[in-house]
Amino acid sequence: MTTSAAHPTLSPMAHRFRGYLPVVVDVETGGFDWNRHALLEIAAVPIELDDAGRYVPGEVAHAHIAPAPGTEIDPKSLEVTGIKIGHPLRGEVSEREGLDAVFIPVRAAVKKHGCQRAILVGHNAHFDLNFLNAAVARVQHKRNPFHPFSVFDTVTMAALAYGQTVLARAAMAAGLGWDPQEAHSAVYDAMQTARLFCAIANAWPRPPAATEAMPESPSAASPDIRA
Repeated sequence: MTTSAAHPTLSPMAHRFRGYLPVVVDVETGGFDWNRHALLEIAAVPIELDDAGRYVPGEVAHAHIAPAPGTEIDPKSLEVTGIKIGHPLRGEVSEREGLDAVFIPVRAAVKKHGCQRAILVGHNAHFDLNFLNAAVARVQHKRNPFHPFSVFDTVTMAALAYGQTVLARAAMAAGLGWDPQEAHSAVYDAMQTARLFCAIANAWPRPPAATEAMPESPSAASPDIRA
């Protein structure tokens, strides 16, 4: 590992994905249209490294979110998720507060690992990213730590590793188990997706570049937003 005044010592995680920190995100929503349906729940799990250098799920950050003004709810979506909007035990916060509940610990994890930005990991990841970006736009959040369009999708990873694309089936194929009573909770789905990502990534041969210092170049300090 090399160091310089311009390029401080980087942690191993900063090497592995070209300066991006994988963060698993799951959202529960009021429908499928991110332009009009409400964001109702969000959970995020930064990926960490254990002492052996293996990927492990980090600590989950989570928020129940009150429907933002102007957004809609499809009742059929609530039948699937079981979300009871406005229930006093739900602990709803505003959309801005919900984003901060996730963004603040994610930014801390990015800094901890010497990364430049978070990259969203999800099962059908663009669904989660589109709802996240729509909420960011509604509240005009200026400190979104996630790449605006690049993702790591565990649907593709699980299809390659296990021949499965459904999260529950992929989790069972990976030996992680699946509890249908807990499914469609953002926390449960995010943690299972994080475990799935780690299981596949840990089994994959690490490329030589992942164990070497990042090159002394502008791209090492500032990952290209075009990915």
